[in-house]
Amino acid sequence: CFAAPFVDRLPTARRTHRSPPPHFRHQRQRLDTDHALNNNRPRQHTRATMFEARLTQGRIFKSLIESIKDLVQDANLECSEDEISIQAMDSSHVSLVAVALRASGFDHYRCDRPLSLGFNSANLSKILKCSGNDDKITLKAEDNGDSLTLMFESGSQDRIADFELKLMDIDSEQLGIPDTEYKCTIKMPSTEFQRIVRDMQVLGDTCVISCTKEGVRFSVSGDLGTGNVLIRNNANAEKEEDQVLIDMEEPVELTFALRYLNFFTKATALGPSVIISMSPDVPIVVEYPIESSGEIKYYLAPKIDENE
Repeated sequence: CFAAPFVDRLPTARRTHRSPPPHFRHQRQRLDTDHALNNNRPRQHTRATMFEARLTQGRIFKSLIESIKDLVQDANLECSEDEISIQAMDSSHVSLVAVALRASGFDHYRCDRPLSLGFNSANLSKILKCSGNDDKITLKAEDNGDSLTLMFESGSQDRIADFELKLMDIDSEQLGIPDTEYKCTIKMPSTEFQRIVRDMQVLGDTCVISCTKEGVRFSVSGDLGTGNVLIRNNANAEKEEDQVLIDMEEPVELTFALRYLNFFTKATALGPSVIISMSPDVPIVVEYPIESSGEIKYYLAPKIDENE
């Protein structure tokens, strides 16, 4: 069962009391955790170790944090020899975001041993807005320190700025998200998905996504009226990023809150394509591949009829 791993092990932050992890099969179910939250606890000091990562395309990291800050309040940068990852729940406990940035995608990467860097996403976003879109961004930290150093270097190297972000002590446990064979997978332009979600939100709060032999249909109904958008296979588009590829094993129809889908589309700037994966009664997966660096995946529990 897809939902089982989320029930017993959830990321927790030491800031506010949170209720349990959702049984991801139903959006109305809430998350269970047994953690005390208090972000004022001093960070544990251990043997010093160095972490340093530099991205020539600093806008990738900047856009990444911007794409999660409205969904996730606090999270950990989990730094290892192979990658930087983030995994966290939203405050309503119906969606999860999972980020992976491979070490090979950085221009320079060093991590002596695993390191967890707890941060507030809104505060990190504020600092990143001090960088230019063409700046190189370097991250530095030691595991016995209480701050993350961010260095911004302009392309012409005539401007170098550095900032320090105070770190938080956030308890977290990586969730075992199982590999799932989804019944319907759609690859489409990320800008088109963003446009559909934006248009749907004008008419209502929920969107029905149905995958059939006809194609993928996005439907909304509200006080203002109704709307439908049908997307068909288009494997012959001149540009690969304009292709629409639909792989369906069996029909799937699920309903989701447009508010969350709109949050997910903030990752549109990270790449030209989005991959949407669906199966009955399990969370939808909305994945944005990040050029050659990694990916960001959003999981959202489907809504159910309250009368069921």
